[in-house]
Amino acid sequence: MTSFANNSRSQLSDANTISDHHKAKADINYRLNFERFSEHLVDVSLNFTAVNDAPQLWMPAWIPGSYLMREFARNITAVHYKVLDSQVLDSQVLDSKALDSQIMDDDNHPKVYRAHKIDKNTWQLPKAKAGQAIGVHYEVYCYDLSVRTAYVDQQRLYGNFTSLTLAVEGQEHRAVQASLAVPAAFLAGKDESRLLLACGLESTHLRLDGQHSYGLQASSYHDLIDYPFEIAEQDKFDFIIQDSTHQTLHHRFYLSGKHSANMGRLQQDITQICQCYLDWLGDAPFNDYTFMTFASGQDYGGLEHINSTSLITPRRDLPTLDEPKIPSTDYQRFLGLCSHEYFHSWWVKTVRPDVMLDVDLRREAFTPLLWVFEGFTSYIDDFMLQASGVIDKPSYLKLLAEQINRYYQTAGRAYQSIAESSFDAWIKLYRNDENTGNAGISYYNKGALVALCLDLTLLQKSNGRYRLFDVVKAFYTQAKQNDNKRIGINSADMGTVIGQFMPIEDWEDFEYRYVNGVEELPIEALLAANGISMHSNSKETADKHVPWGMRCTETPAGLKVNRVTRASVAARAGISANDVIVALDGIKADSKQLALLSNVERDIECHLFRRDELMRVNVLPKAADEAIDKASPHKVSLHLAKANQSSGVSDNSSPVEAGWQAWLNAIERYQG
Repeated sequence: MTSFANNSRSQLSDANTISDHHKAKADINYRLNFERFSEHLVDVSLNFTAVNDAPQLWMPAWIPGSYLMREFARNITAVHYKVLDSQVLDSQVLDSKALDSQIMDDDNHPKVYRAHKIDKNTWQLPKAKAGQAIGVHYEVYCYDLSVRTAYVDQQRLYGNFTSLTLAVEGQEHRAVQASLAVPAAFLAGKDESRLLLACGLESTHLRLDGQHSYGLQASSYHDLIDYPFEIAEQDKFDFIIQDSTHQTLHHRFYLSGKHSANMGRLQQDITQICQCYLDWLGDAPFNDYTFMTFASGQDYGGLEHINSTSLITPRRDLPTLDEPKIPSTDYQRFLGLCSHEYFHSWWVKTVRPDVMLDVDLRREAFTPLLWVFEGFTSYIDDFMLQASGVIDKPSYLKLLAEQINRYYQTAGRAYQSIAESSFDAWIKLYRNDENTGNAGISYYNKGALVALCLDLTLLQKSNGRYRLFDVVKAFYTQAKQNDNKRIGINSADMGTVIGQFMPIEDWEDFEYRYVNGVEELPIEALLAANGISMHSNSKETADKHVPWGMRCTETPAGLKVNRVTRASVAARAGISANDVIVALDGIKADSKQLALLSNVERDIECHLFRRDELMRVNVLPKAADEAIDKASPHKVSLHLAKANQSSGVSDNSSPVEAGWQAWLNAIERYQG
């Protein structure tokens, strides 16, 4: 018989132990049956006692940490329910077979009812009365390879409860129990030593009649949905992190999917990064932490949870067996993802926007502060790679330069503020189109650079005493003083706390210019003041990479136009996104032909298809001089400035080197 390893600190493997665990009976019970995994279907059963007539069930429309209405209810087919005898409810969790076997009563009247859908994600049970035990059944289609939803097939059973479980209206605060029923067919042919459950919740494990069942318990529905799970063949390692009081925090790292990762190197680097966060923040809002990672071909993403993160990464981003001492660019990207999601346990799950504190997942929660949470995190995640010693300082400056280049290459930074970008996340960030770069800016990208500028401004205005890291720690300290160990903040709170570390009038000016306004960020000046020189690459120009201000893909039919920059040569000529340029100056259009003509001083005859209609436009490349903002380089690089370069002497105590040392060695002040 195949056995599963268990991620619980107190492993339970027989029915007697399981029954002890269930003595404190949950009010709401879910059972997820994966028998139809090959069809990507999960059969979900829900048992509860109604506290009012015609109770309602609802499904979240979005998942915390990802600000888009994803409408998870669209993956549910019909919802059925029946009134159960209390004896049935106490003895078993109703599944679809139990429902089917008791459809008719002695009078040949149906006992199973079809729930009435009253809006896009709410079902009502009109036949149910207060005090009655109710059994509900429905199926969920799970075939979205994303960290935000659920995915079920022959290789893995993965899910977020936001995508799988209906909440009982008015009973969201009650204790819940969920069991994951894994059929023998799923276990067949798998390596039992690698067949694991990964989840931030402690679990129990029951083997019965060839089926494996995991039991999970949570204090409420909102607690349950913060714990994704995966059952699959996985590699795993454990490591220990110490807080400032030398208490140990158990960490687990799971890796599924096909890969040949260097697990030893991965353990070493992840341990260093996590320890660096504890060295800075002192303690953690969790007692243990779980990394859940799926290696794929090219998918990428992560989602934070209170004591875990769910990650998906291209397998090429994982460390190789001969990974160099300084991680490769691809591996640095994965380490940055781990760092980003790990920090979110403090900075999103614990300290969060006030509108996210008691949030209703059926409707949007608008806030101008996503730049604070995702932006700060996007600055700190890569910073901590060098602070922990996993990468060196020149490697970090390359990562920072990439952020700066993305910012300079986004024309929309002149039109949308970072506060507006945050507020409009629900309708813009996750709905990218050909005009996105012209009209807006990402609160991840610009947010990271605003965080950089705020960090360096704090350093300057406080004469080197305070940093952005002190602001974050101050908010976290406030959260720990609350009964629920969490805090929701708004823009006024930002001013109150930042005002403790630099003059409030300086913060208000910064906020006016760079947060609520669209003034160009003083990146170069602030970096220069801290011993970092910024060089513009004269060869990697906009003319070379974005000829005529348009981004194209070469196809057999011609040059497919993906995006056109506002007020560019292409835009003025009337070329639009999705056009296919077939000829330039009477020659078949391709990338080389476009490059040859990108900067000539005469009209270019351009033939293109828009939809199925052939068009001819005249292009005047020389007009590029009028459209390009010469003050904004297309590509920059960053370098540590050195003192006494002419004499070959480097002195760490010189003002130049002391500047970048003070900036980049920020975490040292919190250690010991």
